[in-house]
Amino acid sequence: MAESMSESPNIYLDDPDPLSLLINRMELNAEVYVNGDFCGAWAVDTAGSRRIPFHLIGEGDAWLHFNQDAPQKLGAKDLVMFPRDAHHIISHSAARPLSHQVNAPMSNQGETTQMVCGFFEFRNALVFPLLDTLPELVLLRAGSAKQAQRIQWLVDIMLMELKESRPGNYAVVDQLAYILFVEVLRQQVESGALAGGLLVALFDTRIGRSLSAIHQNSKYDWSLTSLAKKAAMSRSSFSERFSRITGLTPMKYLTLWRMAEARRLLINTDLSTAQIAEMSGYESESAFRKAFKSTQGETPGAVRNASRGG
Repeated sequence: MAESMSESPNIYLDDPDPLSLLINRMELNAEVYVNGDFCGAWAVDTAGSRRIPFHLIGEGDAWLHFNQDAPQKLGAKDLVMFPRDAHHIISHSAARPLSHQVNAPMSNQGETTQMVCGFFEFRNALVFPLLDTLPELVLLRAGSAKQAQRIQWLVDIMLMELKESRPGNYAVVDQLAYILFVEVLRQQVESGALAGGLLVALFDTRIGRSLSAIHQNSKYDWSLTSLAKKAAMSRSSFSERFSRITGLTPMKYLTLWRMAEARRLLINTDLSTAQIAEMSGYESESAFRKAFKSTQGETPGAVRNASRGG
């Protein structure tokens, strides 16, 4: 007898992995807004928008000036990203430009460099900071071990799309940038470049399960025991591993996540505070208000009023 549908293996993509779930909740958006030839003397700094700037050298050379570090030469297909929107300068010369030269009109006389510029952003930035443990600067050089084959492939496809300018290329390029960002996150964790933090925890097969459980059902009455069961670990081993990777106890993380979600609901919905308290796993509205102010630094009413322009 043929196996019934209920007994068959699950063929549906209805159980997202921990990283996908969080990226979707944080509403990742990627946008490429510059693809051009920079000629002669030029210098750009695209920081300051509270987004994550990136630059990709298509053809030619450029120089990266960052903090007080020695300038670094960038070549074709080198990718540079600034996870915390740090100020930086990409320019034509190893000599650091003067402040008035940054973002000034280019001279249009001299060598030409093709450069692609864009931003990554989380539209729901109030949700947990995902990138805290990333360095201020991520530089992936073409052909290096760090710029893995998948990243190189995405870079090649993006540059080809921009060059050919076929119908739909704007949409395609932005989606390629989205995928590129996820690949950079994977590269940073899988290369061992990060010592800990939420991003690393999402890649941990055991701790990731408990995080997914929290993210998908924060209303549930989670305990250390039930979260440890999700991770298939003993309470003590789970608690130690969770705290070591994330820097927080499991129950502290649960509270912070619930409050971040509550803040999102206060801003984006008309649900009452009592309804949001219940959705956050609190039977008592007063207990919810106390927890919210303790973690967010302000009352639920103040957050809602500010979001309404009050």
